[in-house]
Amino acid sequence: MRDSRLWIGTIIAAAAAVVSCNAALAHVTVQPTDAPANSYAHLVFTVPHGCNGSATTALRIKLPEGILSAKPQMKPGWKVEIKSRKLEAPVQGPHGKSITDVVDEVAWRGGPLPDNLYDTFGLIVRLPDKPGQSLYFPVVQECEKGVERWIEIPSAGQGSDKLEAPAPVVHLKASH
Repeated sequence: MRDSRLWIGTIIAAAAAVVSCNAALAHVTVQPTDAPANSYAHLVFTVPHGCNGSATTALRIKLPEGILSAKPQMKPGWKVEIKSRKLEAPVQGPHGKSITDVVDEVAWRGGPLPDNLYDTFGLIVRLPDKPGQSLYFPVVQECEKGVERWIEIPSAGQGSDKLEAPAPVVHLKASH
């Protein structure tokens, strides 16, 4: 009797782990999910699959307000496009320089990345000095056939796990 309870508990734990893992593998995600505010961070976006079996040909990431600098990773076989936007008023940058334009969107085009493989796309960014804030990075994944839009942002009190296509998020914590 004790062995059968242990066996059933093990099966339930394994099934929960598989479901949790599949949910995470289904979305474009970012690592780390927590980072110190007012610091530079190397963000890694993971693309775990294509669009309904079709290979990925582009990944576009919209940067949230408050990021004053961003530098995308160069990837062999992919062309990088950087779109900027003008700030309403100049702000003081991390090295005392006045900043009037910031990166608005980064796009990697090329590949293609087959559906049965994954890849990562990196950004080095300067995070804002706002501990407790969550920064959402809406992502559009373009494929040979179709598009996936990982752009949903939860409303107040709603968890990202309730969304079908959540935007990757980084939570800012107090810096040391």
